[in-house]
Amino acid sequence: MEIPKIQWYPGHIAKAEKKLSQVINRVDLIIEVRDARIPLSTGHPHLNKWITNKKHILVINRADMISAETLTNWNAWFKKDNIYPIWCDAKKGKGIQEICKSAKESRLSIDKRRLSRGMKVRPIRALTLGFPNVGKSALINRIANKKVVESAKKAGITRNLRWIRLNNGIDLLDAPGIIPPNLEDQKSALNLALCDDIGEAAYDTESVAIAFIKTIFRLEEDKNANISLQKISERYGVDLLKNFNRPHEWIDLAALKHTSGDRRRMAHKLLEDYRNQMLGKISLEVPI
Repeated sequence: MEIPKIQWYPGHIAKAEKKLSQVINRVDLIIEVRDARIPLSTGHPHLNKWITNKKHILVINRADMISAETLTNWNAWFKKDNIYPIWCDAKKGKGIQEICKSAKESRLSIDKRRLSRGMKVRPIRALTLGFPNVGKSALINRIANKKVVESAKKAGITRNLRWIRLNNGIDLLDAPGIIPPNLEDQKSALNLALCDDIGEAAYDTESVAIAFIKTIFRLEEDKNANISLQKISERYGVDLLKNFNRPHEWIDLAALKHTSGDRRRMAHKLLEDYRNQMLGKISLEVPI
C-alpha cells in the first residue's frame, strides 16, 4: 500500500521563516532542539547555513522516550563528528542546568570577543530553533524558570517571533517550528508524523499507522530501536508476526477487538499508544 505524500506547510510557518531570515543575522547563539526518537529527521536541512559564525548548542529533547543504552550509542555516533548534544527532558527539567551552563559559556566567549573589538557588552541574542512540537516552548519555560510562552502537546502553538529577556544576560527569541517548504525526504516526513511533530492535517492516519507497523518490523532486530513485537502483540491481543506481510489485516483484527471495527480509530489508537510510550521506549531512528 502506497503511503499518500506527507506535506504540511501552514501559512504561519512560511511567514515566520521569512521573518526569521530577516533577524537571523542579529542572533549570536542558536539553541537547536531535536526529538530524541528521531534526532536525524528533526535536524533542519538549512541549519548549517543559519549557524555560520554563530555559537550553536544542540539540545535533544525527550531523552526520557528512548532507552539509556540507545542514548549512549547516539552520543558515540555524534562524537565521531565532534558533536556533543545535551540530552534533556524539558517536561521534568532534566538537562536544563547543562543547557544554561553551555549558554553562559557562550555568553562569556561572545562578551570577550566584543570587548576585544572595543564594543560594549550587551545581552546576547539566542534563538531557539526546531521543528514543530519538539518541545521548544517547554524548554524555554524551564530555562526562564517560569511560564513565559504557551506550551502544549500540539504542533503549531507558537505562531510569531517573540523576544524574551532572561535573567542571565540572554535575550531569547522564541520562533515557531520551522519545516522546509517541501518535505522531499518522505522517510523523514513519516517519522515526523509518527512522533506527532507535524499536524494531523498533513497525513492519512491509517496509512501512517500501517507504515508504523512496517517500520517496527524493519527495525526490530536493532537493539537500539528497543522494540518488542511480543509486547505489542500482547497489548492488542493480535499476533504481529502472523501478519508480517499484511499490516492492514492486523489493523482490521485489532480494530474488531478495540474500536468496534473502526479502522481509523484503531490506527489513531496505535499511534497515540506509541507516542505515549505504551509500546515501550521505541526509537524510530538508530545510530548507523
